[in-house]
Amino acid sequence: MHKTIAIVVFPGVQALDVSGPMDVFAEANRFLPPEDHYRLEVIGLEREAMACSNGLNLCAHRHFSEAQDAYDLLLVAGGPQLPFMDFGKSFDTWLREACARARRFGSICNGAFMLARAGLLEGRTVTTHWNDAEALAQLCPSTQVEADRLYVEDGALYTSAGVTAGIDLSLYLLARDHGAEVALSVAKRLVVFTQRSGGQSQFSPFLTPHAEPTSAVAMVQLYVLANLTGDLTIADLADAANMSARNFSRVFAREARVTPAEFVESARVDAARVLLESTTAPLKTVAYQCGFRDAQHMRSVFNRRLGVTPQQFRLNFAGLL
Repeated sequence: MHKTIAIVVFPGVQALDVSGPMDVFAEANRFLPPEDHYRLEVIGLEREAMACSNGLNLCAHRHFSEAQDAYDLLLVAGGPQLPFMDFGKSFDTWLREACARARRFGSICNGAFMLARAGLLEGRTVTTHWNDAEALAQLCPSTQVEADRLYVEDGALYTSAGVTAGIDLSLYLLARDHGAEVALSVAKRLVVFTQRSGGQSQFSPFLTPHAEPTSAVAMVQLYVLANLTGDLTIADLADAANMSARNFSRVFAREARVTPAEFVESARVDAARVLLESTTAPLKTVAYQCGFRDAQHMRSVFNRRLGVTPQQFRLNFAGLL
């Protein structure tokens, strides 16, 4: 039985948010009997060609006002400016009704903001691009935003993390529809993993201090980054800030929005990420240079914070940056 997959696009959409999922389901048709083929449809916010964020022009099959089908899967794509865009009440109404008709619905990347503005994320558990997670949580206080997931399933709602995570979500849905063997065949065709290790925190940029650059806290953060192999106890950091330990802990947490211990651990993880990406140093050497007790301690922290081991991280990223 045919299933129709529809993706909503708009001016400034991220092209890969659209083409990634569409290619998964289009490639799946190679391995499915004709009666099980997916039908793909692009629904546009505008009738004329729409420029993607990379300059590519997309022409939708139908304007949203003409799309009244009950889709098997309705996805909304994301784009760099989407968190700041508002498409109006008529579109929000259509989207709510279209999602109610669909068997499954969801978003790619920060397309979750489109769902949020239509009131479709209240009380739900979702994910989005790591860089937009905090803003989405502020927009929807009742929504649980899991910033380190590649995709999240909440009933009929499916949301994915940044950009290429739309491919991960689509492969997951394909496996649900037609089994792991079909999904694996498509993944091989697209030269991607059927299931990536870890969450999206391993792709986020390195540590960025939140404190004001001229504050005592910022000076301590710089001290930490320059002395990763030291003990870096609260007493050490308080001395560097010329404060009492108790006052330092309170001021640091308020200004940096993390505890001193959390900051130190993050700094060590980020330093290790740089060495794992850019050198072939043994893991025990990386662990020592970044202030971990030993390679096993570094492995434990990586697993907890990034969802991958240091060796897996190196295999994923060495030579890519």
